[in-house]
Amino acid sequence: MPTSDGPSRFPVFVAPPNGNHQRSPGYVPGRVAPVRSPPPAKAPPPPPIKPHCPPPERQATFSLSEENQRRELAQSLRQRKNTFICFGVSIGAFFLTLILVLSLTSRDVLDENCPDHDPSLSGWNPGHQPEKAVIIKRGHLFRLEASATFHSLTIQSGGRVVFADNADGSKNITLRTRHILIENGGALHIGAPKCRYRSRATIALVGRSDNKAVPDVPGLGRKFIGVMSGGTLELHGTERVSWSLLTRSVPASGLATEGHAFQRNFSRGINLRVVDQDTAYLLLSERYDTHESDNDSQRLTQLLRSLPAGRIVTLAVGDSAVKSLRHDTKKAIEETLGSSFVRDLQYRQAWALVSVVGGGNASCSEDVREHENHDTGGRALARRNFSTVDGVGFSVTAFSEWKNGFPISGFQVDAVDQVVLNLQDEVQQTWRPGDQIVVASTDYSMHQAEEFTLLPCPHCNSRQVRIQGKPQYNHVGEIIDGVDMRAEVALLSRNILIYGEMENSCYGNNMCQFYSHDTYGGHIKIFGNFSSVHLSHVELKNMGQQGEKSRYPLHFHMCGDVDQRGGYREPTYVDGLSIHHSFSRCLTIHATNGLLVKNTVGYDTLGHCFFLEDGIEQRNTFYHNLGLLTRPGTLLPTDRNETLCTSIKDKVYKGYTPSPSTECKAVSTFWIANPNNNLISNAAAGSQDAGIWFVFHSSSTGDSHGLVPETKAELTPLGIFYNNRVHSNFKAGLFIDKGVKTTNASAADPREYLCLDNNARFRPHQNADPNRPRVAAVIDTLISFKNNDLGAWIRGGDIVIQNSGFADNGVGLSFASDGSYPKDEGSSQEVTQSLFVGESRNRGTNGGQNKYWGPGGADAKMRTLPRNRTFPIRGFQIYDGPVRLTQSTFRGFIPTPERYTSAVGFNLKNTWQLTPRNNLSQLSFQSSVGLRTFFGRPGQWFDENDLDGDKNSIFHDVDGSVTGYRDTYVGRADNYLIQHPGCVNMSQWSGVICSGRYAQVYIQTQGASSLSLSISRDEYPVAPLLLRGINSQGALSQQYQPILMMSKSYTLHWSGPAPREVVLSLINFDKDDWVLVGLCYPSDTTFQIMADINDRQSNTFDDLKDYGTVSSLIELEKRPMERKYFFDQPPSLLWLYLRAWHGREGHSYCSVKGCERVKVMATTSSKQTCNCSAKAYPKYSKTPSAVVPMPALSTQSCKGCGAKQLVFSSEPWTSYLQTQVKSLSSKEEQRGDNSSFITVNGVTMPFSQPGYFLVSVDACSGKVTKKTSFGKMDARMEQYLKTGIPKRSIVLMATRGQPEGLVGVAPYLVSFGMTKAADLHNKESLTLWGFQGGSSPPPWVSLQTGQGDEFLGLQERYLPLGLEAYGCTAPAAQKRKDLELLKKATGLQ
Repeated sequence: MPTSDGPSRFPVFVAPPNGNHQRSPGYVPGRVAPVRSPPPAKAPPPPPIKPHCPPPERQATFSLSEENQRRELAQSLRQRKNTFICFGVSIGAFFLTLILVLSLTSRDVLDENCPDHDPSLSGWNPGHQPEKAVIIKRGHLFRLEASATFHSLTIQSGGRVVFADNADGSKNITLRTRHILIENGGALHIGAPKCRYRSRATIALVGRSDNKAVPDVPGLGRKFIGVMSGGTLELHGTERVSWSLLTRSVPASGLATEGHAFQRNFSRGINLRVVDQDTAYLLLSERYDTHESDNDSQRLTQLLRSLPAGRIVTLAVGDSAVKSLRHDTKKAIEETLGSSFVRDLQYRQAWALVSVVGGGNASCSEDVREHENHDTGGRALARRNFSTVDGVGFSVTAFSEWKNGFPISGFQVDAVDQVVLNLQDEVQQTWRPGDQIVVASTDYSMHQAEEFTLLPCPHCNSRQVRIQGKPQYNHVGEIIDGVDMRAEVALLSRNILIYGEMENSCYGNNMCQFYSHDTYGGHIKIFGNFSSVHLSHVELKNMGQQGEKSRYPLHFHMCGDVDQRGGYREPTYVDGLSIHHSFSRCLTIHATNGLLVKNTVGYDTLGHCFFLEDGIEQRNTFYHNLGLLTRPGTLLPTDRNETLCTSIKDKVYKGYTPSPSTECKAVSTFWIANPNNNLISNAAAGSQDAGIWFVFHSSSTGDSHGLVPETKAELTPLGIFYNNRVHSNFKAGLFIDKGVKTTNASAADPREYLCLDNNARFRPHQNADPNRPRVAAVIDTLISFKNNDLGAWIRGGDIVIQNSGFADNGVGLSFASDGSYPKDEGSSQEVTQSLFVGESRNRGTNGGQNKYWGPGGADAKMRTLPRNRTFPIRGFQIYDGPVRLTQSTFRGFIPTPERYTSAVGFNLKNTWQLTPRNNLSQLSFQSSVGLRTFFGRPGQWFDENDLDGDKNSIFHDVDGSVTGYRDTYVGRADNYLIQHPGCVNMSQWSGVICSGRYAQVYIQTQGASSLSLSISRDEYPVAPLLLRGINSQGALSQQYQPILMMSKSYTLHWSGPAPREVVLSLINFDKDDWVLVGLCYPSDTTFQIMADINDRQSNTFDDLKDYGTVSSLIELEKRPMERKYFFDQPPSLLWLYLRAWHGREGHSYCSVKGCERVKVMATTSSKQTCNCSAKAYPKYSKTPSAVVPMPALSTQSCKGCGAKQLVFSSEPWTSYLQTQVKSLSSKEEQRGDNSSFITVNGVTMPFSQPGYFLVSVDACSGKVTKKTSFGKMDARMEQYLKTGIPKRSIVLMATRGQPEGLVGVAPYLVSFGMTKAADLHNKESLTLWGFQGGSSPPPWVSLQTGQGDEFLGLQERYLPLGLEAYGCTAPAAQKRKDLELLKKATGLQ
């Protein structure tokens, strides 16, 4: 190892040194120079090293004395000697350089982009020195040539370590060390962006947390790679597809038939299984006791002779089978199955056979084992591989043996080691045998994610891989009911691996009370003002330390701006990382801005995965990342589940026990602590709580505390949110709500620092200034499915969701406003151009921690369920408002006897206000919606259904697309404050449809505790509305917010003494709207009544005016435009008008001047209960009437209603074809079904004659090119199947009745993508999705058949259009919105 600290030559790809640091001239702290300038077109060869020798002296030109001549001669000899020495040194240096260049060029062409090609590097092979702390000093420029072991590795200023590589990728190097510290000016390189590492590089971080002999490094601890200020870390593995999507569903076991497994002792005779060669379905399971029963032998003969050619038959002997095995039975086995061993089968011989009927000896696999002393010395094993008609490989295995005196026989029909995954991307070149992958869950439980090892697959195309073993769960690979539910498939392996060496079990202080496994992994920490950090296609495994804070797999720690704004010419990024089996998060961005994170996989971690820490992180961009299996952790309250939350109390005040539901239970795959960050094309595919959670810090927290006095996160506009998908999360797919506690635990507030806090409401404004205009937060193209509780929960305003799909969530989408009386007055929420699916055809798999399994969906088949078998599934949930739901489609909401499943519903057990300005319009409800809306009924989940919000549930059907009655309101059937005689009762909804004008009165009381309010409308005095109030019982103040029909009169009564102060605020009143109210008070009460206008933002009051008195109610009614009141003492009612004097604008619930209020201050000595109902009625009773007449029921179809899109995909740039095929068998016709048709993009093409119906669609444009029917399979149809269908066509086929010649159709379907000719004997109906043209059929090609009571029913599929794989020409200038937004987000336009 060189010891010189002197200057040295730097490689051509690194900027030359300036001063004593590896930086460019003009370096300013915080403004870091680029790693290198653009390289020249061609690298010059390295110059020879100049020798350090004395310069030659000049010869004298005058005569010298003899002495001088002797001196001159001696000097000349010395000069020649020096010349020879210098010449020798030069020649040596030349040859040394030549050898270096040749050694490089012998390994690869010299490339200036490759860090290991730098000629200034010295080869380094330090060997294994586990106790040596290696320090790379200035001038130490090393190319690590072989594996090494150190105690630690420190790279100081001017030092550099580069991993050697070679062209064939065989230079595999493993570096084992306790830590690597890259100091200011030091650098570690493995590959480069333009010269990716081809070999395998491994860095193993070793050590235990309890090793006292190894001191912690300040700020870093142990077992780390640390990049200090000025350090460089460049890691660039082979570029690979990081993750893709399935394009064909994979059933549990790999087979749609779920396979078959059987093993039994003493199953005497010949055990038989018959398997369908087209589907792997088990057709027959039987045992023939050919040892004792001649009759059984005859039955076996008859069966074998009756089986059609091509059928798979497998036999296995249990115990013995030959005593009564007839000659004709043996002959039948020989002739039908091609057996060579059955003729000579002996007593208790073990025999197994798998064969194909009519296939002869070539199709037969069989094995015989001799029996001796109750043992056969092994197993007779027969096995053959087959393929379904759709191309799914499977194997049939039979075995027979005697073992330890027991006869054992059995069968296996499965797809072990034969399952091929079809993927969206071309992965064959970069996903290799031996690599590890993970397939995400597409069900409610994230635990259905499965890991697999890839196997060689010579027959696979470029978008296929073969996996070892078989899946346990269904994984969807298609668009179902219009929503993209395709499973993500991620590559976990990379050729650069950094991992923590782990112990076999937990030890020491590593949270062993919660985890049985070791959680003390390695970690990478990047400090601010680094020189250059870029990581791409690196695998991080067993990283993170659960028992330590700030020890994450990859951690950008207080780095400030890391893009151009921070002085980095090449913005910092991480790309294509695989971070898996981690022990504390995946990637932490801490007080760091402008980082690009793309194509990165975070799998199986403890605590938040992609984590923004302190609430001040902004402008970071997450593009096309995948996170899945995010488990609870211990670090923060928001990481913890219920058990961890109540068990960890070291940071709460004294003996306080945390509340899990309000302080914890928030662990998320993407934890976004500031809205000004960009999320584009990401997938959150399974978390214990939420997929993506936007949380709001009121001030900077953690190490950033004090850096930013106020984050204003709640007011900060949302960054780009486009094309993200969230599924298989327990609590919510997307969650936008809540803050964190920013003060330490104390007696006043004993909760832990940074626990979840209900103190934030997202209300984005320009420049985060509430006095400037609002900026709508746009959630564009969200795909949310199979989230147990909520597809999305979003609180605040203004917020718009558009172009989004929700399916199979407990509740699809729920908005919430800023509370009962929102401060950000005028904000609203909108959903447009979206699809809601209640229960789709994705029925899931019973298992993998899915708790509930029961009937449901349009077909009432068994399926996994959210929450509970009885949970009332809702598509869109109304909580408070105002919300606008428009131009959206609902499908698949079918109630069952166990649960109420509705398209539109309300928040359960709701105490909060609702507004009649919740507007629904231009909605489409498909035929699979059985319950459009539901207002609840007493019972499970609803309790008594009698809280204030429950009773005031209402929405406005603007255009009649929900009810058929234009401009009507739908409310609770038992709420008579909103009704009139013309209302239409909808008992199935527990609702009523009414016309009218409606608004709210916000009633606030002071001075009386535990008050309930009873409101009666004078037209329905026998049906008062009883409100409990929002505040807890016992509170001295209370608030109520009933919805009232305008231009009507009401009386208000109390359950106790009247409050001394009542404030009545007019909410959603339009100008000149009014109601007349009578408030019950004791007869001795005196009043001071005044009106004012309240500005909610500034909390100021204006236009204060007193109310005067009048002598009678009649006089008051004559003067409605004046501010007067009348106290009618005999019934003790204070009467006054609530009238809006000013108009509203937009979605403001108050007037343009502010919130109009009336304040009543009452003085009385009475403590009596103030309920005046008995005195008020019938005195004030009136005849019910309608202010606005009820409109006529519309009989016309809703034009322009529903979402324009038919498909909501995670690849919105791809067009899809919606297809529906409905075949009809004779038996279905007999049962009264008469519909058979093919539908393409909503256009239905029926056919009514028996036979075949074919539709051809151009696979590039989606246009129907041909539709043809045939009564039977004849020469005309044969010719059509051969030549009549254009190339590049999607072929759809349906049948009706009992189609003639069905068997003859099978050979012609091979040209449409079938793997082989199907056996259509005894089939009665058929549906086909085929493709004409192309050597490799698309993954969606499918053939389905029906017979007997196995009806095909309506089949729906969504097929991608315009693919190059079809032979379509790609559009010349197709712009992808996600890529355009990525450019915008990163400033690289």
